[in-house]
Amino acid sequence: MFINNELLDDLEKQALESPRLRMNLDMRNSPEDQSQRMLNAMEPGTVLPIHRHMTSNEVVIILRGRMDEMFYDDAGNETHRYHLDPSKGNYALNIPRGMWHTVEVFEPTVIFEAKDGPYAPLSPNDILS
Repeated sequence: MFINNELLDDLEKQALESPRLRMNLDMRNSPEDQSQRMLNAMEPGTVLPIHRHMTSNEVVIILRGRMDEMFYDDAGNETHRYHLDPSKGNYALNIPRGMWHTVEVFEPTVIFEAKDGPYAPLSPNDILS
Protein backbone atom coordinates (compact mmCIF):
# COMPACT_ATOMS: atom_id res chain seq x y z
CA MET A 1 0.00 0.00 0.00
CA PHE A 2 1.34 3.40 -1.03
CA ILE A 3 0.52 6.18 1.44
CA ASN A 4 0.21 9.51 -0.37
CA ASN A 5 -1.91 12.67 -0.24
CA GLU A 6 -4.62 11.10 -2.39
CA LEU A 7 -5.07 8.22 0.05
CA LEU A 8 -5.07 10.56 3.07
CA ASP A 9 -7.53 12.96 1.37
CA ASP A 10 -9.90 10.07 0.64
CA LEU A 11 -9.69 8.77 4.21
CA GLU A 12 -10.35 12.28 5.58
CA LYS A 13 -13.42 12.57 3.32
CA GLN A 14 -14.75 9.28 4.68
CA ALA A 15 -14.16 10.48 8.26
CA LEU A 16 -16.06 13.70 7.58
CA GLU A 17 -19.00 11.70 6.22
CA SER A 18 -18.99 9.25 9.16
CA PRO A 19 -21.31 9.88 12.15
CA ARG A 20 -18.30 9.16 14.42
CA LEU A 21 -16.17 11.73 12.54
CA ARG A 22 -13.37 9.20 12.15
CA MET A 23 -12.44 6.41 9.78
CA ASN A 24 -9.65 3.86 9.86
CA LEU A 25 -7.89 1.88 7.18
CA ASP A 26 -6.55 -1.56 8.11
CA MET A 27 -2.94 -1.90 6.97
CA ARG A 28 -2.38 -5.53 7.89
CA ASN A 29 -1.19 -7.86 5.15
CA SER A 30 -4.03 -10.32 5.73
CA PRO A 31 -6.69 -11.23 8.32
CA GLU A 32 -4.20 -13.78 9.69
CA ASP A 33 -1.66 -11.02 10.42
CA GLN A 34 -1.46 -10.87 14.22
CA SER A 35 -0.42 -7.20 14.40
CA GLN A 36 -2.53 -4.08 14.52
CA ARG A 37 -1.54 -1.40 12.01
CA MET A 38 -3.92 1.21 10.71
CA LEU A 39 -4.35 4.73 9.46
CA ASN A 40 -6.95 6.64 11.43
CA ALA A 41 -8.48 9.86 10.07
CA MET A 42 -10.22 12.01 12.68
CA GLU A 43 -12.19 15.21 12.43
CA PRO A 44 -12.60 17.88 15.14
CA GLY A 45 -15.51 16.88 17.37
CA THR A 46 -14.88 13.14 17.22
CA VAL A 47 -15.48 11.56 20.61
CA LEU A 48 -13.15 8.82 21.74
CA PRO A 49 -13.84 7.65 25.30
CA ILE A 50 -11.01 7.53 27.79
CA HIS A 51 -9.77 3.95 27.41
CA ARG A 52 -6.81 1.65 27.87
CA HIS A 53 -5.28 -1.40 26.20
CA MET A 54 -4.29 -3.95 28.84
CA THR A 55 -2.42 -6.30 26.51
CA SER A 56 -0.66 -3.86 24.21
CA ASN A 57 1.46 -0.76 23.92
CA GLU A 58 0.30 1.66 21.25
CA VAL A 59 2.41 3.84 18.99
CA VAL A 60 0.80 6.89 17.37
CA ILE A 61 2.53 8.76 14.53
CA ILE A 62 0.86 11.88 13.16
CA LEU A 63 0.97 12.28 9.38
CA ARG A 64 -1.07 15.47 9.10
CA GLY A 65 -3.19 17.74 11.27
CA ARG A 66 -2.99 18.68 14.95
CA MET A 67 -4.20 16.85 18.04
CA ASP A 68 -3.53 16.32 21.72
CA GLU A 69 -3.16 12.91 23.30
CA MET A 70 -4.08 12.98 26.98
CA PHE A 71 -3.17 10.47 29.71
CA TYR A 72 -5.27 9.92 32.85
CA ASP A 73 -4.98 8.26 36.25
CA ASP A 74 -7.49 5.68 37.53
CA ALA A 75 -9.67 8.45 39.01
CA GLY A 76 -10.03 10.16 35.61
CA ASN A 77 -7.65 13.05 36.34
CA GLU A 78 -5.57 14.21 33.40
CA THR A 79 -1.90 13.56 34.18
CA HIS A 80 -0.18 14.45 30.88
CA ARG A 81 -1.06 16.16 27.63
CA TYR A 82 1.07 15.75 24.50
CA HIS A 83 0.58 18.00 21.48
CA LEU A 84 1.20 16.21 18.17
CA ASP A 85 1.79 18.57 15.27
CA PRO A 86 4.19 17.76 12.42
CA SER A 87 4.66 21.48 11.67
CA LYS A 88 6.12 21.85 15.20
CA GLY A 89 8.28 18.73 14.98
CA ASN A 90 6.08 16.70 17.38
CA TYR A 91 5.48 13.47 15.45
CA ALA A 92 4.93 10.43 17.62
CA LEU A 93 4.05 9.06 21.02
CA ASN A 94 4.28 5.68 22.72
CA ILE A 95 1.27 4.90 24.91
CA PRO A 96 2.26 2.31 27.52
CA ARG A 97 0.12 -0.78 28.06
CA GLY A 98 -2.63 -0.06 30.59
CA MET A 99 -2.41 3.76 30.28
CA TRP A 100 -5.77 5.53 30.22
CA HIS A 101 -5.84 7.87 27.20
CA THR A 102 -7.94 9.77 24.68
CA VAL A 103 -7.49 12.48 22.05
CA GLU A 104 -8.63 15.99 21.23
CA VAL A 105 -8.52 16.79 17.51
CA PHE A 106 -8.07 20.44 16.42
CA GLU A 107 -8.20 20.09 12.63
CA PRO A 108 -8.59 17.21 10.16
CA THR A 109 -5.91 14.77 11.30
CA VAL A 110 -4.52 11.45 10.09
CA ILE A 111 -2.41 9.22 12.32
CA PHE A 112 -0.73 5.86 11.92
CA GLU A 113 -1.41 3.53 14.87
CA ALA A 114 0.36 0.29 15.75
CA LYS A 115 -0.36 -2.05 18.65
CA ASP A 116 1.23 -5.31 19.80
CA GLY A 117 -0.56 -8.53 18.99
CA PRO A 118 -3.99 -9.27 17.56
CA TYR A 119 -7.04 -7.02 17.84
CA ALA A 120 -9.00 -7.37 21.08
CA PRO A 121 -12.20 -5.33 21.57
CA LEU A 122 -12.27 -3.05 24.59
CA SER A 123 -14.08 -4.53 27.55
CA PRO A 124 -16.30 -2.35 29.77
CA ASN A 125 -13.43 -2.38 32.33
CA ASP A 126 -11.18 -0.71 29.73
CA ILE A 127 -13.41 2.35 29.27
CA LEU A 128 -13.23 4.99 32.01
CA SER A 129 -16.66 6.27 33.00
